[in-house]
Amino acid sequence: MQSMELYRDIRELQKLPGPAHLAIGVFDGLHLGHQAVVRCALEAARKGGGETVVVTFDPHPVSVLAPEKAPRLLTSTRHKVKLLSAFGVTRMLAIQFDENFSRKTGELFVADLLAVCEHGLKTICVGETWAFGHQRSGNVALLEKMGAEHGFQVRGVPTVSVDGEVVSSTALRAAIQEGNFETARKLLGRDYTVLGTVIEGRKLGRQIGFPTANLTVHNEQLPPSGVYAVSAEWNGKKIKGVGNLGVRPTVEGGDVKRLLEVHLFDFKEDLYGQDLEITFDRFLREERKFGGVEELKAQIEKDVAAAMDNRSGY
Repeated sequence: MQSMELYRDIRELQKLPGPAHLAIGVFDGLHLGHQAVVRCALEAARKGGGETVVVTFDPHPVSVLAPEKAPRLLTSTRHKVKLLSAFGVTRMLAIQFDENFSRKTGELFVADLLAVCEHGLKTICVGETWAFGHQRSGNVALLEKMGAEHGFQVRGVPTVSVDGEVVSSTALRAAIQEGNFETARKLLGRDYTVLGTVIEGRKLGRQIGFPTANLTVHNEQLPPSGVYAVSAEWNGKKIKGVGNLGVRPTVEGGDVKRLLEVHLFDFKEDLYGQDLEITFDRFLREERKFGGVEELKAQIEKDVAAAMDNRSGY
């Protein structure tokens, strides 16, 4: 996996040692359509020489422009960095999207990019239907007009379809919400994963013989609550386990935010403060409330056995 330079200010593009080849978009989910745009910029840099930068926005623009319509986030900036590194991208610019930035026209945005790319802007890759800038004033036609004037190439990447369905963040979000991981895998071209940071919990799992890593998950769109056979990626290794996504009704009371906690098999490392990327391998059962800790412990033993049944098959 490549290391990643994360830029937070457009002026940091001045650091580029060569001409810029940009893939621009929101890229929420980094599905196959987004990957096609990223590959476009990588290929342009490979052929023409220069530096690939993925340009995205944080937070999701709709959360600023129309908060009541904002979709649940599929991929946080932190998760995008990890996923893009695996694709071979070494630089990402996450522009802060606020009310100020939202008033910038598409033409001014491109002019800003031209001004900061000191070694030249050579390529811009976007989805062919993507619109950007104040009141959607920017599109492929504007980019092509400005490209002809300023000497950069524009590539409007066609939408991608799988089994006759257009790949989109909306379709991906619906699949994940339903727990349809097979459809999500088709739209992503990889397993659906969530990224979380391990936080301190009540350590009840450790007391009953099943220590868990409690994760605050950076994704907002999560699958249905329940118990799953899972895999955790840690230090480049895949570790099998069992995970509970939900509100833990046996030990918690009142209004509790959903939490993902995972018990990893044959694993004893200290994970506090570290990131884990979790794959939901298989749904085991719905979350439910038990009569007490002993009943919960007995069920966890069954869950572990069920998750381990398939362990050798992965």
